Amino acid sequence: MSELSEIVENGSNYNWVSECEKLASRIRKRVLGHTVIHGGYLSQACSSAEVFAYLYKKGLKLGPSHGPLVPLPFSGTPSSKNSEHRSGMEYNGLRQPEYDRFFLSPTHYALTLYSVLIETCRLGQNGLEQFNKDGSTVEMIGGEHSPGHETNGGSFGQTISQAAGVAWARLKKRDTGIVCVFLSDGECQEGQTWEAIMAMSFHKLSNVKIIVDANGQQVDGRTNDVMALRSLKEKFTSFGAVSYTVDGHDLKEIDHAFTQSHNDRPLVVIANTEPYRGIDLLKERYPNLHYVRFKSENERKRFKKVLENM
Repeated sequence: MSELSEIVENGSNYNWVSECEKLASRIRKRVLGHTVIHGGYLSQACSSAEVFAYLYKKGLKLGPSHGPLVPLPFSGTPSSKNSEHRSGMEYNGLRQPEYDRFFLSPTHYALTLYSVLIETCRLGQNGLEQFNKDGSTVEMIGGEHSPGHETNGGSFGQTISQAAGVAWARLKKRDTGIVCVFLSDGECQEGQTWEAIMAMSFHKLSNVKIIVDANGQQVDGRTNDVMALRSLKEKFTSFGAVSYTVDGHDLKEIDHAFTQSHNDRPLVVIANTEPYRGIDLLKERYPNLHYVRFKSENERKRFKKVLENM
């Protein structure tokens, strides 16, 4: 149980919604501050900040971080001959039966994840200094050695299958912790996603919770222009999951759905979000928001102005 959850359960007047809102604002501000200098995946933080804030402040039961505040250099791929290898999941706690496990599937959201780790004191304040530099574990597209990451995302749609295997093993071992997967809506165009949901349902993996960032955009533009998804709730339900659709910026709605009973089936929360939430200036670029590259110094100055007012 997270510290915040313990406070709430103990009957305090502590306002977890307010704290999550503040955290979400800090996540967006940190990602924007990085993007203003370097460019990057900004809209993903706009759409998912409340979800990440909720998971790390209330939704997940994570152990204390065992990752170094200053991220270590990449030590090579894991093997029996590489004793120096470190997994990025250490930042979410050690593998204990009672702790939840978090899987980030769209690993281009790495900057958002690093930011929430910094804002929750799991990663040092200077944790982004090595971002996307040769030899660093703080990669732009996170790998299993990157802070907060448990697996390599590989091609989209693969992480959910890896998480299903972990969940199956945890169920057999009678672990009490859950497996949480963060998906993007674009990954719902992948057949492997639906195969994984069908397998989770068949094997009665009730220890799985999935949150989908349905922000309606992907690298090629609007998701519905690339391949329309129609009703994700109907799809997930038809493949055997317990499914809810929520406003992904409404923390109470997220919490209500995330805590629903889902006996013998995985739970899926479809969070409808806006890829420019909190940074209205991004609307001028819509729907081409996947990666922000500044076209002129004047444009960069305009985003710096937004940063100053956050």
